[in-house]
Amino acid sequence: MTLNTALAAGAAIVALAFGLSTFDRWLRRRKPHELAWTIAMALFVIASLALWWAEGSGWSNASFRVFFMFGAIVNVPWLALGTVYLLAGPKAGAVVTRFLLVFSGFAIGVVLTAPINGQISPMGMPAGRDHFEPLPRILAAVGSAIPAIVIFGGALWSAWRVLRGANPAMTSAATRQVSSARRLAGGNILIAAGAATLSMSGTFSGRLGEDRAFVVTLLVGIVILFAGFLVASNATQGATSTRSAAPSR
Repeated sequence: MTLNTALAAGAAIVALAFGLSTFDRWLRRRKPHELAWTIAMALFVIASLALWWAEGSGWSNASFRVFFMFGAIVNVPWLALGTVYLLAGPKAGAVVTRFLLVFSGFAIGVVLTAPINGQISPMGMPAGRDHFEPLPRILAAVGSAIPAIVIFGGALWSAWRVLRGANPAMTSAATRQVSSARRLAGGNILIAAGAATLSMSGTFSGRLGEDRAFVVTLLVGIVILFAGFLVASNATQGATSTRSAAPSR
């Protein structure tokens, strides 16, 4: 087992633990943002397993397609959906959910049917620009950049509003009862840091190599996100009609 394989396995295990935590909370409370995060973590698990498979057995057309679908396009938008529900409320969240269902189905169909140009080398992580036509690469850019901004910006905005003693949500339907404003703000800062880490693989690729940089940032980013979720979760209680603060997790 190589280090990359072990790191990919670690990312899959952390994402699975994260998803089980959010799923347990959703079963108990039926909050839509928790279901959105559960779906996102399930997609992270699939992407991490595909990366684990590829790093251990060599890249192939199948592992490349699975990883590109779930690791580059559809997972981060579902992660951002939780932020939309918490900051903008259930009506806005329902609208974005319908859009994401269409986007995810379309993106999966495109990647499954798109021709792969050239031969996939089993020895290194394939680049979408080398093997896919523009449409899958455009979907990957849209599916990663915009949701990452939503998660990062929403988390920082929530932290700032909570520290000021204000409700960070855009509507009273998204309020929560806060037991520790500082802890909630710290959780949101960790969430922002995790979102930033997941997008930093290119920064480290020159020093670590493209494959190593990606698996390192994937594992570290998910660990930080999970830590932020745990910290923020312990700072909030059930829904309330009084003025309160909402985490972006």
